[in-house]
Amino acid sequence: MKDMIKLGLSLALYAVVSCTVLAVVNNFTSPKIEQNQIEKVNKAMKAFFPEEGYTFESVTDYSPKSSGTTKIENIIIARNAEGAVSGGAAQVSGPTYDTGTILVGMERDGTIRGLQFLKLTDSPGFGLKAKESTFKLSNGKTFYGQFEGKNANDGFEAGKTFDAISGATITSNGIAGLMAFGTKTLSSYIGGMNE
Repeated sequence: MKDMIKLGLSLALYAVVSCTVLAVVNNFTSPKIEQNQIEKVNKAMKAFFPEEGYTFESVTDYSPKSSGTTKIENIIIARNAEGAVSGGAAQVSGPTYDTGTILVGMERDGTIRGLQFLKLTDSPGFGLKAKESTFKLSNGKTFYGQFEGKNANDGFEAGKTFDAISGATITSNGIAGLMAFGTKTLSSYIGGMNE
């Protein structure tokens, strides 16, 4: 009985020490991770709207903020040199095969300026192809590159409005869902703004 109590206390001590170390590491790394995410978003916005004079503004007064397990984390408005709203981007998280976070840039008329992956935790070799710059679809474009120039008003349906990744249909459909919700919310928000 004494050995069991000793073993139980040893395991409890290891668990407490492990949790403490993880908490300390998290406190040191989480600000850096957050800063890296902000830098990724800023770089993506400059890629979506590379013309001179654009400024970007994060807004919080949009709705809906979520639909089921899909969530809009951020909307960023793009203003041209004259201060007029030209478009923006929606940062959307939700289910893919596992989970993903994308940033989709769009003009006021619904034309997609680009798609960037901020996070994708799908299966290596299949779902992760969606964010690989070396993976090309049969149309010669990357998965994310094929959306540039498309109109969000046409919808996002794998195999019809865009090419899905063979063997990663769930990932392709999940990303389509993220894009559809993000562009719909973004379009509603910027459509209601004065030029």
